[in-house]
Amino acid sequence: MQYGDSTTFWQSLRIQGRVIYALLMREIITRYGRKNIGFLWLFVEPLLLTAIITIMWGVMKANRISDLNIIAFTVTGYPLAMMWRNTSNKAIGSISANIALLYHRNVRVLDTIFTRMLLEVLGASIAQIVIMAILIIFNLIDMPADIFYMLVAWIMMSFFAMGLGLIICSIAQYIEPFGKIWGTLAFVMIPLSGAFFFVDSLPTDIQEYAKWIPMISGTEMFRKGYFGDSVITHENILFLFSCDLVMIFIGLVMVRKFSEGIEP
Repeated sequence: MQYGDSTTFWQSLRIQGRVIYALLMREIITRYGRKNIGFLWLFVEPLLLTAIITIMWGVMKANRISDLNIIAFTVTGYPLAMMWRNTSNKAIGSISANIALLYHRNVRVLDTIFTRMLLEVLGASIAQIVIMAILIIFNLIDMPADIFYMLVAWIMMSFFAMGLGLIICSIAQYIEPFGKIWGTLAFVMIPLSGAFFFVDSLPTDIQEYAKWIPMISGTEMFRKGYFGDSVITHENILFLFSCDLVMIFIGLVMVRKFSEGIEP
């Protein structure tokens, strides 16, 4: 690469960064500037679910059966599921909400989709850190056994969420009713993501099928990082990493294909 080519590359990269930053600020102001509860819901929803499950756990006296910290079990599973569900849901409406911005030369269809997905991932990440910090401070859960392993799992699931968002958004562009159906499908898929069970607790024959669901590998990996050797997990890191790459590649190709026909 020649010097001129390198200069052009960095200039383009800076322009792209400014575009993403501007779109991100616009999305934050539009979504949370006028509806403050929208931002708070990032924390309220997982905390509310955790409280409900904890109460049910106590009423059923399930602590006599298992000494597992149900609060820790909930906050290491449900927020992950919420991240990929919300990211894919928000990706669907990203183009229609920002169609007028495509008049700007440097704004592309992919930019509008990526900005919404990035905001969801960042919001979910902040909410997860804050919630776990609060629970640790009040001694409701213990410190994680391996924070780095949890971080790797979260990053891999973030890429999974973005890859899924690209694909779902593309399908919704070709099949408009699918955009409305996906919200229900994503909600139904949450119990299949491993958010409410360990793979090791399933029958042996079902475990083999469960290992082929990428969300389960991400959840098992995240919980392994938190609970450490006190639990038995069945994550497949290579499989999850491969799924991330394949889904992002397919999603980018699909977005590039349909974006050719998008006009402001």
